[in-house]
Amino acid sequence: MATIKDVAKLAGVAVSTASYALNNSGLVSSDTRKKVLDAARRLNYQPSGIARDLKSNKTNTVGLILPDLSGPFYSELIKGIQDVTIANGYDLIAVSSIGGKNSTAAKFLKEKRADGVIILASNIDENLISDAARKDMPVVLLDKRIEAEYVLNIQVDNEGGAYKAVEHLVSLGRNEIAYLSGPSNSFDNSKRFEGYKKALRDHGIPFSGHLLYQGNFTKEGGNHAAKLMLLQNRLPEAIFAANDEMAIGAMEVLKQAGINIGQEIAIVGFDDIQLAEYVQPPLTTIRQPMREMGSLAAQQIFRALNGDFSSNFILLETELIIRESCGGKQLNKQMPR
Repeated sequence: MATIKDVAKLAGVAVSTASYALNNSGLVSSDTRKKVLDAARRLNYQPSGIARDLKSNKTNTVGLILPDLSGPFYSELIKGIQDVTIANGYDLIAVSSIGGKNSTAAKFLKEKRADGVIILASNIDENLISDAARKDMPVVLLDKRIEAEYVLNIQVDNEGGAYKAVEHLVSLGRNEIAYLSGPSNSFDNSKRFEGYKKALRDHGIPFSGHLLYQGNFTKEGGNHAAKLMLLQNRLPEAIFAANDEMAIGAMEVLKQAGINIGQEIAIVGFDDIQLAEYVQPPLTTIRQPMREMGSLAAQQIFRALNGDFSSNFILLETELIIRESCGGKQLNKQMPR
């Protein structure tokens, strides 16, 4: 691969002169610029974006850190971010936080490879985030709250959304409500669990530890939790799953076992991913405004790059979407044999 030194040598000029010519500087004559550009074309020279960025301290890039780069949850978020970055002439780079402190995401933050970073990954160390954030690389957090300079926070009302889900189930006469949990280190999950418990408490329903199941925010986790319920030979009246993927995984196993979802058991998820509307029966869920959150996060990055750090916390409301996975209370909860 040709370097700028090769271009300068072929053009018969100094490296600094070649650099001025390639960057359209007025410090070189039109004849010299033409010689340098002709040499660059002959050598198929491609300027190094990294080197240019190091000199300008600007990358024209926004980074997005996610727990992983798969799954249906992130597509709307990414669309919202892209709408704003493209409008501002910026690129979007998504990296994974898999591996924690040794992840690509951690290196991305330490090496400050973007002009701003949006983080939706609970396993990124808070000290690393605080240390990485700076005036020319603001950080927007979407799944935790850190009070630090140059860190902005946007959250969905996870607790309020969970409260709506459980209250809806109680309004249907279903008082024995299992909680299908995400990872224990997830900020979102902890808030949804608090909303679940608060709704039970406010409606005079005792909290019961035997109704807690772990699903790790995955469809496979929902499968596993439902199998445990079947092994107990007695279903709860309802399940509130802390995300749609777990809810759909649980529904899959229960349907295979011949359980009538919506009658023998009611199920509510959280997120309103695209698939929620199309599973059978369609899933009642809590919609969080993922596209709006992505758009707001990117807007916050560009405001901060212009020196505006005034709105350092935004809380977004959720909405209960009622579909057919909830129904009338089934008095006979005994499992079929």
